[in-house]
Amino acid sequence: MSRTALDATNSPLTDAQAADANRLIQALSGDQRTWLSGYLAGLQAAPGEGAAPREHAAEPHTLTILYGSETGNAEGVAERLGEAALARELPARVVDMADYKPRELRDEHLLLVVTATHGEGDPPDPALDFHEFLHGRKAPRLEGTRFAVLALGDSSYEHFCQTGRDIDARLEALGGERLLERVDCDVDFEEAAEAWRRNVLDAAAAHVIEAPAAAVAAPAQPAVTYDRQTPFHAEVLENQILNGRGSEKATHHIELSLEGSGLDYQPGDILCLMPRNREAVAGELLEALRLDPDQTVASHSGERTLAQALRDDYEITTLTPAFIEAYAELAEAEALKALLAEGKRGELMDYLHGRHIIDVLEEHPLEGGVDAETLLGMMRRLQPREYSIASSHLANPGEVHVTVAAVRYESLGRARHGVASTFLAEQAEPGETVPVYLRRNKHFRLPDDPDTATVMIGPGTGVAPFRAFLQEREVAGAGGANWLFFGNPHFRTDFLYQTEWQRWLKEGVLDRMDVAFSRDGAQKIYVQDRLRERGAELFRWIEAGAHLYVCGDAERMAPDVHAALVEIVAEHGGRSPEEASEYLKQLQRDKRYQRDVY
Repeated sequence: MSRTALDATNSPLTDAQAADANRLIQALSGDQRTWLSGYLAGLQAAPGEGAAPREHAAEPHTLTILYGSETGNAEGVAERLGEAALARELPARVVDMADYKPRELRDEHLLLVVTATHGEGDPPDPALDFHEFLHGRKAPRLEGTRFAVLALGDSSYEHFCQTGRDIDARLEALGGERLLERVDCDVDFEEAAEAWRRNVLDAAAAHVIEAPAAAVAAPAQPAVTYDRQTPFHAEVLENQILNGRGSEKATHHIELSLEGSGLDYQPGDILCLMPRNREAVAGELLEALRLDPDQTVASHSGERTLAQALRDDYEITTLTPAFIEAYAELAEAEALKALLAEGKRGELMDYLHGRHIIDVLEEHPLEGGVDAETLLGMMRRLQPREYSIASSHLANPGEVHVTVAAVRYESLGRARHGVASTFLAEQAEPGETVPVYLRRNKHFRLPDDPDTATVMIGPGTGVAPFRAFLQEREVAGAGGANWLFFGNPHFRTDFLYQTEWQRWLKEGVLDRMDVAFSRDGAQKIYVQDRLRERGAELFRWIEAGAHLYVCGDAERMAPDVHAALVEIVAEHGGRSPEEASEYLKQLQRDKRYQRDVY
């Protein structure tokens, strides 16, 4: 490859400097030149002692892309944003809020934030420390910082995109200047996120002086090409019920083949399933709206019949405020419009709870009907469902296992069925295929040191990843002790994977197991009660370096378990409740207390 020599006419160097630079460049290998370009860029970006402060308009600004992610969606958006910035030769870095050093905030010139909201308006667990710092007294003034926020959320929750809204408002209150107005994304976030990505990079480019491309670290490219748009069709190898006869639950152990996919995963990762709606539910909607099931429609998946689109492409059960708003206008339903009034958010959420779309259609029938295009425009795209992986790939090459509780219940006199769980339970027969892809979960990982002890707390299907943990540690020959807490209603019918736990106990892979079968006695006993009973020993394990893991229900179980842990640390560690809470926060910062809750 030919190269034009440097001289005083084509560079800011003197002739003597150019001659020296040419001799050095000629003597360097390709790798050495790449390293040197990065070194010089870093040297330019960090003034030495006594250097005069640099003016904002004259320095090469690094674009910091900060993300807070619970399920991986915000992380994925942030990584794609980093790749797009790099493609435009904008110097960028992508940082998890869990790894971000708060002291760096005062030096940010261009800050893009992509964050999810967890539960009822809370930050994702990995973002808790950053969120607390940002809203605390130590947060710096941010005059001179330009920022933009993309918020991900679910409008079926009352506090939609609350974390993104909070961060956006706080950055402005601290003196930051918006590059772009905040965008709030519902579960169908791809198109809105893509538009925001283009617009925000256009805005950021005006404030960035390009740095050498070699100095910009590209985000790691995913090894797996399968995603929600192009899932892998995995063959079902096994589908068996784990509950005994007479149980009120129907928990399925499902094994899928990954042969030929090239997919790999670690314990703690997530299997994402693209489900299919029940044809009977789609039929109810078509009948209520008097629509032709064979009519051809333009779905986001292409042209297909209306019946196929309702079965495969749209959320036809879940009610959202957006659907209520659109339908209220269409049906001229004053009762629905009243729920949308300012200050009525709580009443609206109460109305949505327990109702499906078909219930609204029957309660407020349309006089003039609706066309298929309008109907589909009011619905969200069918979303993937996520399951904690219940197997180790090291122990089960070419396979992935999940533990799925089939959701069936009654509401408003109508039988309801979980979209994905009953799809798997009823249709995932051996030999069939189901569309899946994998999502890494880097905030739920086994200790790096195989000799580190683990304490695993997983009632119900929350025990799934701990089956994966123990399989992995058994095959790897890990020396660390393992302690499992498990709970479910009944010992006789609901002791999931009982023979496996017993084998591991016998062989010494599992050192301790405490169980809580809440409906087997006069008094209900839960895993948090067992934690308190074993508090003294549990605290000794923690003090000795054990890692804590919690998986399962986010609404009740996880807060109850956390409260029990606070009590245990306070009682057996001689701390106040506030000090005990801080102790657990430090464990989280050190990645010794990790949660996978949903």
